[in-house]
Amino acid sequence: MGLRTTISERQRRLGYELKQLREQAGFSAGEAAERIGMGRAQLSQIETAKTTILTERLHELCRLYGCTDETYVEALVAMSEATGKGWWTAYKKPMEQGPLNMAELEADAVELRMHQSLFIPGLFQTAAYARAIFSTPQLDFEDEDIEDALRFRLERQRILTRENPPSVHAVIHESALHMRFGGTEVVRQQLLHLIELARLPQVIVQIYPFSSQAHAAISGNFVHVVPRVPQLGTAVLEYPTGIRYLGEPDALHQYGMLFERLTDYALPPIDVSLAPEAHSVKDSLALIQHVLYTL
Repeated sequence: MGLRTTISERQRRLGYELKQLREQAGFSAGEAAERIGMGRAQLSQIETAKTTILTERLHELCRLYGCTDETYVEALVAMSEATGKGWWTAYKKPMEQGPLNMAELEADAVELRMHQSLFIPGLFQTAAYARAIFSTPQLDFEDEDIEDALRFRLERQRILTRENPPSVHAVIHESALHMRFGGTEVVRQQLLHLIELARLPQVIVQIYPFSSQAHAAISGNFVHVVPRVPQLGTAVLEYPTGIRYLGEPDALHQYGMLFERLTDYALPPIDVSLAPEAHSVKDSLALIQHVLYTL
């Protein structure tokens, strides 16, 4: 079997985890490969995600490394045996690898924790709002690219209403409420849609106001993707130049604590079940309604 020319984030992460286990056990790549009857080059290719690993071999490595956490090992096996195919497979030609990675990570998530400062998060965007973003001249998208990106984004949103959906907790900076992507009516419908999404039992939306502490300003935009085995979670950071994936324990702890800090300083979540007179003057719904009033 030839070496991979395109490596998904799932494949890269599996290789990273196996390398970490080996190094923690004190084996060099050559020593570990020899102990299980594998060539050193092959093990290196597995650890760099350039090739696959048989399930039996994966179990052998985990036993060699002294990894006794069965839940974790089975999660590694699932990562190894996954085909990587899903609804996103149909978009492999028009989309870059970054969005495809994100869709696959979301498909396996039990929890998504996100912070966004200038946009309504992609999972919450209306078609008109998303189209306005994709049509921004700086992105230099052709009409066909815009339509592909829009269909892909709307398909991603199905995760919110699938059977056994992940819990989604979003902290959105007040700045995002004021950005006029697509004009006043598009923004109005987007904010109303945000309120409607908060009716879903697994969706929590908090607004981070201008008047709060500066944590949101220095945290950047990120999504903390939490799978069934949290230690295999991923912090996804989006930049104008691309996407960065962090899976190191220290990074996951850092972004977990950062998100907790953001939720502490954000306004109370949107709660549409309360009677109007029960709402605090300073809660997320009240702030969104104030912005709607000013549109």
